[in-house]
Amino acid sequence: MAKKTVAGYRDPASKDGRNYTKVIKMEKSPKTGAYTFKEEMIPNDSVKDYFSK
Repeated sequence: MAKKTVAGYRDPASKDGRNYTKVIKMEKSPKTGAYTFKEEMIPNDSVKDYFSK
């Protein structure tokens, strides 16, 4: 059975995990040049701001 990743990120007031989105951003290391993937759970309102950084 799959692990529920949003369970720990729920706001107790909203009682709903659908207010969050799992985002994966690819970043290039300036030191080695290798790409790494950064995963985060962020509120739906902040998705556009997250990728514009």
